[in-house]
Amino acid sequence: MPKRSNASPAEKFDLANIRFIEVTPATRGSFETLFEQPGAPKYCWCMAWRHSGREHIQNDEKKRQMMARIDAGAPVGIVAEIDGKSIAWCSVAPRDTYRRLSKRQDDSETRVWSIVCFYVPRALRGGGLASALLDAAIDHAFAKGARIIEAYPVAEASPSYRFMGFRDMFASRGFREVGMAGSRRHVMRLEH
Repeated sequence: MPKRSNASPAEKFDLANIRFIEVTPATRGSFETLFEQPGAPKYCWCMAWRHSGREHIQNDEKKRQMMARIDAGAPVGIVAEIDGKSIAWCSVAPRDTYRRLSKRQDDSETRVWSIVCFYVPRALRGGGLASALLDAAIDHAFAKGARIIEAYPVAEASPSYRFMGFRDMFASRGFREVGMAGSRRHVMRLEH
């Protein structure tokens, strides 16, 4: 019988060996491979917060729409890789590429980027990967010209929207709360 590993999720990978890549037409295969893995959010294809033209669309149509965005060069997010293998995702893009994320959103603001979701496989949770993704997403957005980064995380005890990240993770990086989006999502901002 094979010996089971007692390694914690944090010991399954070394954060120093992670490479973060922007999803582009040239790298879309990494994104697609990640989302096709068992347990990945292929039911969503990270289209839940994006303009799709219709409210209820099938999974294959969500994938087609996301791939069309990527192929058109639209910013959609970043993928984390170790040894060339895609392991996690963060949706970070200009706010105007998403549908309305908050009732109090000021659409006249420019150069606002939003972080709307994270995907970290269950086996890799608890090892700091979401925090590393957040740091990379912040660096990515500011490097692409963001003036403000907005996020919509929840409290750790929240029963829903946990894929949007946790409030304390953003607060520890200097994001300040500016309001609520619904009853659970905190609107938090970081200015450059």
